[in-house]
Amino acid sequence: MPKIAILPGDGIGPEVAEQAVRVIEAINAKHNTGFECPTAPMGGTAYDLHGHPLPPATLALAQECDAVLLGAVGGPQWEAIKREHRPERALLGIRKALNLFANLRPATLFPQLAEASTLKPEVVSGLDIMIVRELTGGIYFGQPRGLETRDGERMGFNTLTYTESEIRRIGHVAFRTALLRDKRVCSVDKANVLEVSELWREIMISVGEEYPEVELSHMYIDNACMQLVRAPKQFDVVVTTNLFGDILSDAASMLTGSIGMLPSASLDQNGKGMYEPVHGSAPDIQGQGIANPLATILSVAMMMRSTFKLPEIAASIENAVAESLESGLRTADIATSQTPCSTSEMGDAVISKL
Repeated sequence: MPKIAILPGDGIGPEVAEQAVRVIEAINAKHNTGFECPTAPMGGTAYDLHGHPLPPATLALAQECDAVLLGAVGGPQWEAIKREHRPERALLGIRKALNLFANLRPATLFPQLAEASTLKPEVVSGLDIMIVRELTGGIYFGQPRGLETRDGERMGFNTLTYTESEIRRIGHVAFRTALLRDKRVCSVDKANVLEVSELWREIMISVGEEYPEVELSHMYIDNACMQLVRAPKQFDVVVTTNLFGDILSDAASMLTGSIGMLPSASLDQNGKGMYEPVHGSAPDIQGQGIANPLATILSVAMMMRSTFKLPEIAASIENAVAESLESGLRTADIATSQTPCSTSEMGDAVISKL
């Protein structure tokens, strides 16, 4: 039986993960897919239970399962603990352990949510961007790093490094993704300032030569941020580093109406992946039953398509989300004139459409 490790995490993570599991159960009932969904703690919740944000048993479960579904991690109650025990370290740890080097974050605007975007409808209508973010290298992992006192003054330092092979493999992911879309790749860097970006650009050009049918362009990160809000539909596939991808994908979330609408996939070389909503743990709304579960449900759709090679089931989930929105249902984050529905009510709607 195929197995999906469910890691609910912290904050609203368990609430949105619950609705995603209900969707998986509905898929099992309709298609006899037989997905098993064992659960394990991760993040601050795991630290409280086991003294570590990524316990060995949780990592072992993630390694033995075919895919991982993550809710969210983090919260203010864990900000004062040692850095190596903070919930976010679990994210970095599981990505590294599973070699999840390619992060795919689509920014797609459902037509029903054009009014929920902070940009004019004519600017975002028809938006469909895929941000391909390198996930296991760059400044988040570079050594040396630390906090020290030098010459009587505290200082912090991090190291930004990329090897040619790291750049090349994420480049191939971006170009292969573009082949299935509009055949355009924009590589985002800071080559006018950073030597590592000079290498990044050089290797992207080299990889691009293997895909002559794909158009390659380059953009500095500061200009890319501006263009993302000025004319976002100029982009098809954006490929960039760990840090820049983190920033751009969160900025892109507001183009779609809410960060609560954005799914993501973090993949290894063989298609195994960890799937999670882009939004964080949102502790300010935890336990209120108002979190938007659609990003997590759409992450299940990405899982069905990318890891389990079930595009028809993926499409049925996406259609169910679209039909739920078409019916007028809105959680608080995407409501304009509508009365907001609850997390479970949105889950109910998607399942009924399935």
